[in-house]
Parts: sequence; C-alpha cells; structure tokens
Amino acid sequence: MKAVVFKAPYELSVENVADPKIEGPLDAVIRITTANICGSDLHPYEGRANLDAGMVLGHENMGIVEEVGPGVDRISVGDRVSVPFNLACGTCRNCNNGYTSACLRANPSGQPGAGYGYPMMGPYWGGQAELLRVPWADFNLLKLPEGKENESDFTMLSDIFPTGYHGAEMAMVAPGKSVAVFGAGPVGLMAAHSAFIKGASQVFIVDKEPDRLALAEEIGATPINFADMDPTEAIMEGTDGFGADCGIEAVGYQAHDHTGEEHPEMVLDNLVKVVRATGHIGVVGVYVPEDPGATNELAKEGRVAFNYGEVFTKGISLMGGQCPVKKYNRELRDLIIRGKSKPSWIVSHEVSLDEAVDAYAKFDKREDGYTKVLLHP
Repeated sequence: MKAVVFKAPYELSVENVADPKIEGPLDAVIRITTANICGSDLHPYEGRANLDAGMVLGHENMGIVEEVGPGVDRISVGDRVSVPFNLACGTCRNCNNGYTSACLRANPSGQPGAGYGYPMMGPYWGGQAELLRVPWADFNLLKLPEGKENESDFTMLSDIFPTGYHGAEMAMVAPGKSVAVFGAGPVGLMAAHSAFIKGASQVFIVDKEPDRLALAEEIGATPINFADMDPTEAIMEGTDGFGADCGIEAVGYQAHDHTGEEHPEMVLDNLVKVVRATGHIGVVGVYVPEDPGATNELAKEGRVAFNYGEVFTKGISLMGGQCPVKKYNRELRDLIIRGKSKPSWIVSHEVSLDEAVDAYAKFDKREDGYTKVLLHP
C-alpha cells in the first residue's frame, strides 16, 4: 500500500510499504477514505518528539472496513467507521472507567495510553495510508452512516472535535459561562465551537494568525491577536474586570510569543491571570515528559515553571490530559447527523496522499490559510 512514512525530522516520503494484515481475532483492517494532518504530527516532524524512522504517520482516520478477524461480531465488512486516535483494549481498569486515553494493555512499553503513528504510543502504524489495522475493533470503532455524506465533518471525530470538547468539559463550560481559549489552531477552534455547543455566553480566542482568528470570528468568538495587544488586558476588559469563568489551553509545550521565541509557561501564566478566582482551566495542548529541544533546562526535563502559586491562591481547578475520544464521539457524531454541528468549517485543504509531503511543509510553516488539511488516499 501507499503510505506517508517518517524518515527523519522534516523528512517524509510517500512510498509503498507492506499492507497491514489481521494479526489477532479482534482485529479489523480499514480502507482509509480520509486521514487528517494534526498539529500534534508536527512534534515528530520538527524533531521535538522522537519517532523511529519507518513509522507510518497519522492518528486521525476514518474509512470502510475491509476485513475483520474471527472474533469481531459488532463491526462488519463494509461498515463506514471513525477510528479514535486512542487505541484501547476495552477491558483494563482504565478502559472500564472510561479512560480509554490511558489504556493499560495497548502500549507494549508499559506507558498508559496507545495510539497510531505517534511517539511513545506503541508500534501501531498510522492511517495516512491506504489501509490501517485496528486492534480490538469491536470496542474501538465508531459506526457512521453509510455513503459519503458529511465525510469532512465525521473525519473530525477521531481526535480534534472530541479533544476540543474535552477541553471545554475539563474547563467546566456550562450555559452562561465566559470562556478564554488560548490557541486558534484546529483544536482551539474546536474548543471554542464546543464551548458554544455547551451554552457559553462569551468566548475569547487568542492567537497571532489572522486567518485562524477570522475563522473563530465566523462562529461568534471574540478574536484577540496577541501580536497587537496584551491578551490578559483584553479579556479582563471584556469581562468587566472579573475575568473568564473558564479557560482552555490549546497550545502546549511549544508556546511562543509573536516574535517566535518559545516560552513554555506563557499560555499557562496568561490563563491563570485571566481566569477568575474559583474558575476552571482545561489543558488539551500537548506537554511532554522531556523535550531536548526546549529553550531552558527545566523544560528539557518536562518541568514547566508557571505560576502555580496564583492557581492555589485563586482556588482555580486545573485539569489536563489526552482526550478519551470514546467518551464523546457518539454524541458528537449525532450532533453532525442531526445538523447541529458542522466541524468541517475549519477545513482549508483537501489533497491526495501523494501531496502529503508538501502539505506537511506548508502546515508546519503556518502558511496563510493552512488551518486543517485532509488527505484522501
């Protein structure tokens, strides 16, 4: 099959590799119809998360079931499915408690949590390819309506729509709440969208890319360009000096100022300033246990020195972690089916698999208009 293969930082290739096969009775093989490039894919692409050469990339996947193992009885050949980026067994303690993002069995390294085509998440090839093997298929796969309708909406169910919603859930967004979202990339935009779904009265979104801020404004969010103004002052003024009820961190460990200089604590510090006392912060931007490419020695060890003293003093609750996609994807699927949500409004480009290398380079450079790229094998 044809696949996007990681060679080294900033070096990918589209090449022919061995087709995945059924390896166990609970496996399925999916023929991919759409796979997305995720902002998280840029961490190994930029060399900021170690990935073995030869890995097939891609953890945002959907397609048609082509083959199933003899133990699969809920999913059938021909089913159209969304593949959560979490790869989970469905029977361990964490899976039974709903934390499929921290499965205790799927990752051979022993680290909680497994996924496709990503550093430290197991040996599982990703789906930026023609085919994908899915272990524990009955548990992991989400059935979708037959046909091709809403393809660009349903493809968001594998990661960024549930992840944005998870940020809003951890931030305890509820009807009438005010929300500050830092980061207007795909996850931040989905967090803002999710905040409105959950009834927020006011959503601020902070970034420096005008094209992304324009998308946020389309759904009624208040855009704040931190290259032009102090975002903390703008949010405090916009909330009559009280601060936001809820904050969502959708940037992560490579946060940088408008000049491009990295400050891994910058977004957390700003959120602590603008979220009111007894408010809530949800962190869905990625932070890692170690980052050899960081700008300071603490951050190289995964230690981010932000103002936790003010978190404690203000009584702010702070939650974070990878999204357990299965917790949300059915309900979000049904919002799409019933016409209540259309997350494809963030899609900027749809290209063939052969164009993936060029699309990665442009997405990484934040070229104007490159917000969300979909690959079609």
